[in-house]
Amino acid sequence: MVNQTEKADRLREECGVFGIYDLDGNDVASSIYYGLFALQHRGQESCGIAVSDTKGPKGRVRSIKAMGLLNEAFTQKDLEKLEGDIGVGHVRYSTAGSSTRENAQPLVLNYVKGTLALAHNGNLINAPQLRHELEYSGAIFQTTIDSEVIAYHIARERLNCGSVEEAVGRAMQKIKGAYSLVIMSPRKLIGARDPYGFRPLCIGKRDNAYILASETCALDTIGAEFIRDVEPGEIVTISPAGGIVSDRTHCIAREKQARCVFEYIYFARPDSHFDGVSVYDSRILAGKYLAMDSPVEADLVVGVPESGNCAALGYSMQSGIPYGQAFVKNAYVGRTFIKPKQKNRESSVRVKLNTVREAVSGKRIIIIDDSIVRGTTSDRIVRMLREAGAAKIHMRVSSPPFLWPCYFGTDVPSRDLLIAYGRSVEEIRKIIGADTLAYLKMERLDEIAGHLGICKGCFTGKYPIAPPMDDIRGEFEK
Repeated sequence: MVNQTEKADRLREECGVFGIYDLDGNDVASSIYYGLFALQHRGQESCGIAVSDTKGPKGRVRSIKAMGLLNEAFTQKDLEKLEGDIGVGHVRYSTAGSSTRENAQPLVLNYVKGTLALAHNGNLINAPQLRHELEYSGAIFQTTIDSEVIAYHIARERLNCGSVEEAVGRAMQKIKGAYSLVIMSPRKLIGARDPYGFRPLCIGKRDNAYILASETCALDTIGAEFIRDVEPGEIVTISPAGGIVSDRTHCIAREKQARCVFEYIYFARPDSHFDGVSVYDSRILAGKYLAMDSPVEADLVVGVPESGNCAALGYSMQSGIPYGQAFVKNAYVGRTFIKPKQKNRESSVRVKLNTVREAVSGKRIIIIDDSIVRGTTSDRIVRMLREAGAAKIHMRVSSPPFLWPCYFGTDVPSRDLLIAYGRSVEEIRKIIGADTLAYLKMERLDEIAGHLGICKGCFTGKYPIAPPMDDIRGEFEK
């Protein structure tokens, strides 16, 4: 199991999924590649593409999986080998299961009914129990990820029902937790979202091709039109015979839905929409609320790139304090968590960011960040501003304090590693070295999420699904 203290001081999300079925028979590998490129922010440890030709031998799947970023993993020749008019893709950051090529997705299963290729975003809370049950019935696992548990259950259910989408529905009755799935069968593309809607999944169309993707920005990247979101609990099946067919058997009441609020605050790209709510507007609104609820006199409002920028702009718009740039970001460095070892992380902030001394020297600075997890990154950012000559540093955070871990695909660590656990805001302020510190108020979360049902478990300890008795995140890591 990975030592939680070795992980970086930023939130991480598990992955991004993408699927496409071109009903005119055109090759889709390049579209998957560019769609995943737009989702690269959701996972940078591994990536994969699997395609099939619905006109060719039934069940023949071509796939490539690799560690690292898309532009490092795939060449033009690789994509040219992936001939097929239906396919799925995945970018991954591991929250459960070690970071190895074996755990990269999509998973491709060959079984008596043909093949399945599956890409999963989320985290199951009952994966250990389901896995042990399968192992004792003879199943042999090739990975350490919960996605393989889902794939096995779909394959087993398919033996006893008339269609793969029905098998997905039956599997959904057994798995618990967060999941957005994109599944390729020999002649169908299927999308499924857990009943609470933790993770996003949307539907798009380009000419006669249908797309499923984690975020709407991926649709924009390949020139596709947004059709709608997959509803929490819904299964959609795309095929030449039926177009888009919906099964809402597993949908629950709107008030019980529990979208991850951090999709709005941090994970999703600001040009995406999540269940009808603009991510950009959400972050602008969060910044405005910070200015309304926690005002302070200052000369400049700046954001921690990139996720703090929109909220900083919102703060500036509401307060009238000029918005500026205090940091230059190295565009060729990935998110901090790419190097999880502590010794590599010591210089990671300075590698990624450098202060613009002329912008901050002698000025009172309001710095906006999306969250404070352990506090080490905030401490370094405040120190960098001090060294650049800032007269005052006022830290504002566009989320409430983290007090509880997350079990649904967001890598919020155990409570004893959270800087806010057992400490007052004033104590946290002293630790990070800011002159003032304020967080977004809890009641503002519903407003920035458009009053949709959201999960606040990492702030309140009240989860939409009862969490496991033990902290099972990373249970199968080797």
